[in-house]
Amino acid sequence: MSRSKSSARWLQRRRKDCYAEKARQAGRRSRAAVKLQQMDERYGLLRAGMNVLDLGAAPGGWSQYAVSRIGNGKLVAVDVLDMKPIPGVCFLQGDVADRQFVDRAIDFFQNAPIDFVMSDMAPNITGVRSVDMPKVFALAQTAREIACQALHRQGIFLVKVFQGEGFEQYLSQIKELFITVKTCKPVSSRQESREVYLLAGHVRSENV
Repeated sequence: MSRSKSSARWLQRRRKDCYAEKARQAGRRSRAAVKLQQMDERYGLLRAGMNVLDLGAAPGGWSQYAVSRIGNGKLVAVDVLDMKPIPGVCFLQGDVADRQFVDRAIDFFQNAPIDFVMSDMAPNITGVRSVDMPKVFALAQTAREIACQALHRQGIFLVKVFQGEGFEQYLSQIKELFITVKTCKPVSSRQESREVYLLAGHVRSENV
């Protein structure tokens, strides 16, 4: 391996450790919280009084950060895995592919409008792209369906996806459903990673 490649990888690992340390110092449950914070600071995603649905929330990094930003708003977090309690967060354990479970989660908002649906869901990665990518977009499709069901017309949808096979098709579907769509990659996300986030806003009226 050339020295330049070795140095680049060392810098990437150091930067990753830097953001993990920032999360630890802030008392965050996961490094992923730093990604949400960076996107929030850039795009103004969260504000006091918002009602937020967090899909695939465990271990709780996104919920922990978001609840600190929404004040008297309401945050419902769901995951098939268990999650330790977070003050101010209503956690429900179940499978987002189960429509009855999703309906129950939405009911926790007691007919209040849901402003923001966020999903950091990802499958267990095998490293085999032909196996992993269909799983990635199956979860993303589930998140998209829930967002369209739950959000009010001015709502926001943030979802993690991976660039590669299936990305352009999914992006086109999101653009058909929302008026504004951005592709985001927070600086704390590894540059060599195919991970990106789609930020969509304003549900088209025919989809409400």
